[in-house]
Amino acid sequence: MQLSIGQVAERTGLSVHALRFYEKEGILAHQVHRGPGGRRVYTQQDVDWLRMCIMLRMSGMPVPEIRRYTELVRQGDGNELQRLDILKEHQDRVRQQMVQLQECMDLITYKVGKYQDYVNSIAAKAVGQ
Repeated sequence: MQLSIGQVAERTGLSVHALRFYEKEGILAHQVHRGPGGRRVYTQQDVDWLRMCIMLRMSGMPVPEIRRYTELVRQGDGNELQRLDILKEHQDRVRQQMVQLQECMDLITYKVGKYQDYVNSIAAKAVGQ
């Protein structure tokens, strides 16, 4: 299946500009082919790869690290240990972020409860008057 840059943008949620940026930065696992008139032609495999890269990016993996991982994938078999190291290091960072975010959520939940109790007490007093 051949997809246009617009179709890939729609399927991934990336803008056309972001897709061009990813291509320029060497983030795509395979070279994007050009169709008649020089238009980019993508495959479902490209879309799947981009979705994974989007998740890595959303979880805080820097573009240079995604590029390094992509380069290793392009090289083929024999570097799986290096790929594993990249993903395990990122996994550790994401776990730490999750702990920090849970601490933030706990504080926010506490504060919301305090304000909700206060607002409810004022409302109860107003009804009782």
